[in-house]
Amino acid sequence: MDSSCSAQTAQLLIDVLRQQRDAYARDPFPDLGQRIADLRTLQRFLRDHKHALCAAIDADYGHRSRHETMMAEIVPALAGIDHAVRHLRRWMRPRRREVDRLMFGLAGNRVIPQPLGVVGVIVPWNFPVNLSFVPLTCILAAGNRAMVKMSENSRHLAALLLAKMPGYFPPEKLCFFDETGGVGAAFSQLAFDHLLFTGSGQTGRAVMAAAARNLCPVTLELGGKAPAIVCDDFELSTAAERILFVKFLNAGQICTTVDHAWIPKARLDAFVELAQSIVPSSFKDLHSPDYTSIIDAAAFDRLVAALDEARAGGASVVQLLPGPAYDRATRRIAPHIVLDAPADCALMQGEIFGPILPLRGYDSLEEVITSVNAGPRPLAIYPFTHDGRVLDQLLARVMSGGVSVNDALFHVGQHDLPFGGVGASGMGHYHGREGFETFSKLRPVFQQARWSSLRLLRPPYGRVADWILAFLAR
Repeated sequence: MDSSCSAQTAQLLIDVLRQQRDAYARDPFPDLGQRIADLRTLQRFLRDHKHALCAAIDADYGHRSRHETMMAEIVPALAGIDHAVRHLRRWMRPRRREVDRLMFGLAGNRVIPQPLGVVGVIVPWNFPVNLSFVPLTCILAAGNRAMVKMSENSRHLAALLLAKMPGYFPPEKLCFFDETGGVGAAFSQLAFDHLLFTGSGQTGRAVMAAAARNLCPVTLELGGKAPAIVCDDFELSTAAERILFVKFLNAGQICTTVDHAWIPKARLDAFVELAQSIVPSSFKDLHSPDYTSIIDAAAFDRLVAALDEARAGGASVVQLLPGPAYDRATRRIAPHIVLDAPADCALMQGEIFGPILPLRGYDSLEEVITSVNAGPRPLAIYPFTHDGRVLDQLLARVMSGGVSVNDALFHVGQHDLPFGGVGASGMGHYHGREGFETFSKLRPVFQQARWSSLRLLRPPYGRVADWILAFLAR
């Protein structure tokens, strides 16, 4: 147990885990009615407290657009619960499987989805309602219990959840924890039946190492440098409008946002001109109520330093709003485009996670494919093309966690599509049926017939065994 976590908190974590395990042992397979009731209770909490949730997240950010919280957090979580309730009966059914020919069709095979037990969830600060309640939908649909650890940057939200959630769920079913120092390290060392972590790759490695001590399976949702790839045949104004909306949503603090955009070299200047028109039409100035603050001073300083470094290295930095480039008091940074950023600068080396969009010009699609494949596999790619052959080439040759075609980000909000990374951008997936299966044990059951054909294949082996094996191996 991490020494920086208080002994009292460490013991509380252990006690709640034991309490949830005991409750699971008493009721290891909740029926359809109980699971739907749990999902509707989760949904009722969101509806009852949607305004308080928006206010708490706004306080945690310093300023977070209420519309963005409703659009990107509350509404998707509510819709995901509806999707799970509609399909849960089918998801829970045993799945019949083909019987091996050695059994001569006399035996039976099936797969039963069963609850794992207790699932741990470590939630980041950027979409803390979405990234706790969407996983909880899958976890409760699968019949599990859950312990959820919130981020140190979600103190107001965590206080709300800790105060109100016990009125909806008992701690032996669902329990939230605040990050008061060292809690995350202690939490990741608990012997869960599954652990879901969303956050940075660096922290994800530490979480995975801690979980490995208990052989606890993990789902890691990380991030990376997700590129938009605008092809010659696609309308530039549409591409610019869609890319810029996603990039500056939540001030760029989204793991699946467009990290940078590839644009045909002959169209770079036109894209910049479009951006200079589109962005001011969305945000009047830096203090627009629709524009979100950077989460904390460390992130603010990192982004300002990255802009300064690129500029000093010869990049062209284009500010897309009138007035100051940033306001340290409110932690707001104006949307920027960066051209010709040095390859070794911070903007090009690491995930940006802020309102800064580097543009990269290209002459041939092969150049883009080679460059993307030279780096870690991204959480998503965003091709913009109407040419089916070009799209097929990108899908076949560039691996990523997910894909949105002719838009960005929105594959994440499709409840019937799995969400997850690959390689450095994560492992495992959830959402919808795949989420139900991630948090279930798909338990294989072989049921032998009253008369077993295997009795013909027992020693002493003779001619009958020779004939049967020769027939099966033909």
